[in-house]
Amino acid sequence: MSVNIFAIIVVLGVLIFFHELGHFLVARLLGVGVEKFSLGFGPRLIGKKIGITDYLISAIPLGGYVKMVGEAPDAEIAPDDIPISFTHKHVFKRILIVAAGPFFNILLAVIIFFGTFQLSGLFILEPSIGEVQKDTPAYWGGLRENDLIVSIDGDEVSSWEEMAETITASKGKTLAVSVRRGDTMLVVNIMPEPKIFQNIFGEDIERYVIGITASGDGFSKDLNVFQSLSESIIQTYKITAMTIKGVVKLLQGTISPKTLGGPIMIAQMAGQQAREGAANLIFFIALISINLAIINFLPIPVLDGGHLLFFFIEAVTGSPVSIRVREIAQQAGIFVLILLMIYVFYNDITRVLLS
Repeated sequence: MSVNIFAIIVVLGVLIFFHELGHFLVARLLGVGVEKFSLGFGPRLIGKKIGITDYLISAIPLGGYVKMVGEAPDAEIAPDDIPISFTHKHVFKRILIVAAGPFFNILLAVIIFFGTFQLSGLFILEPSIGEVQKDTPAYWGGLRENDLIVSIDGDEVSSWEEMAETITASKGKTLAVSVRRGDTMLVVNIMPEPKIFQNIFGEDIERYVIGITASGDGFSKDLNVFQSLSESIIQTYKITAMTIKGVVKLLQGTISPKTLGGPIMIAQMAGQQAREGAANLIFFIALISINLAIINFLPIPVLDGGHLLFFFIEAVTGSPVSIRVREIAQQAGIFVLILLMIYVFYNDITRVLLS
């Protein structure tokens, strides 16, 4: 339990700090005054005031906030503060400030992956066969355990992923597969067959396969700075795209809402990753950071996405959304978030009781 508590504090602390740092830095860059930069909500525990900004840690560690000068549209602003007022800045500057929070969560993932690739390199799973399943194209073609696939139809294969993509793209066309068996090279003709699998969303998908599993052998490929940056952006993009797809399928009803989890599940998963090593916990932070960014971009009032929606409407119409409409939308947004929190807590508790 202590590991879970420590891990969730680390995870939430890093995520909240980076998110609020995004708002803070872009606000200051665009000339907006910041009154408070808080990790946590509620009563002040410790802090230090520098200039007009009070940097503090608050009692409830389930979030954080940056309070800017003139953030509320109906706030009374002293004439001297108008030049640094958030509300008095151009709408596109306000959009940049609000979007900076979730963007910095994406940036955090890129930084984590970049550091991982620089320190550990990129793990390449070799196209080495661990098992040949009976009565499959690979079995009939004569492939064996420990065979190393080196090329398909004359094109070199350097990883298991590349090999699998080539086989899937064949659409059942006969392939000339070159393999290294000990010191011997041989070529076998194999016709992939279609098979139904379930993807991570529980959907049935058809893929062409030949009936082999990986041996698990691989190596770490050293990357230079530019390669690490490229791979970290690619990795972040893939996870972001998959997360967005998951949210869409959740809204469509393809994925059961029972899969949603809250703080208890995050704490359990963080604790598990922490027990498996610091590297696993850091990777977990990157995944959660991307999820936090996507959630915050949802057009729900209270969240950053809700504010962005109002600002985009203002940018198109030329006038801000009325305060009354914003108040109603904020109340609706709070109601939706409370219902969602109750539901995910229910899911968490149910999982704990059933485990």
